[in-house]
Amino acid sequence: MKIAMWSGPRNLSTAMMYAFGNRADFAVWDEPFYAPYLAKTGLDHPMAAEIIAAHEADPDKVAARCIGSIPGEKPHFYMKHMPHHMIDGFPMHWTKECVNVHLIRHPSRVIASYGAKRDTITDNDIGFRQQAELYDEIGGTVIDSADIRANPEGMLRALCNAIGIAFDPAMLSWKAGPRNVDGIWASHWYNAVHKSTGFAGAEGPLPALDGQDAALLETALPFYDRLRQHALTT
Repeated sequence: MKIAMWSGPRNLSTAMMYAFGNRADFAVWDEPFYAPYLAKTGLDHPMAAEIIAAHEADPDKVAARCIGSIPGEKPHFYMKHMPHHMIDGFPMHWTKECVNVHLIRHPSRVIASYGAKRDTITDNDIGFRQQAELYDEIGGTVIDSADIRANPEGMLRALCNAIGIAFDPAMLSWKAGPRNVDGIWASHWYNAVHKSTGFAGAEGPLPALDGQDAALLETALPFYDRLRQHALTT
């Protein structure tokens, strides 16, 4: 099985990658299309030059690897993808050979967390519109990170059942520290998850946003709400 897990940034996506990567039957791949996205758009992301130099930047070659042989001859392959990386002209045919899952998180939390890492945030950075459009195009299973944090085992069991694999308790905890599967960008983005040994507990009240962040929330929220209607429950 090849799983394409779609989410925007700051969405529990790295913890989910670690959860699946902690299973003996899974290989994982961290944001395969990030380098092609940066190479094509020229966006000024942290470590952009290093990312393009260290990772495959040809989108066609990346797409071929997504549906090619699984690293380590493992039975299953988990790929952490971001919808906004799939810009016009990038191949999408490979998604038909994957089980597509959409990981979502309330945009107020995403905006607050992402804003701690970058000074300026746009709709294209957090990808809610792109994720809703992608769901409309390819379908798949939706799961909310808030539900996972509130009930990790219950939600991961529900997800495994929905996509047709057995639940593995190894998904619930992992060793602290970086992974050899991390993208080179991990040194900038993964500080918190590298300190973790499992999923954090339920989050508190939604953060209050103002100014441009509040305007961005107003834009993103309808797309989140639309996807939330399809989210898995235990």
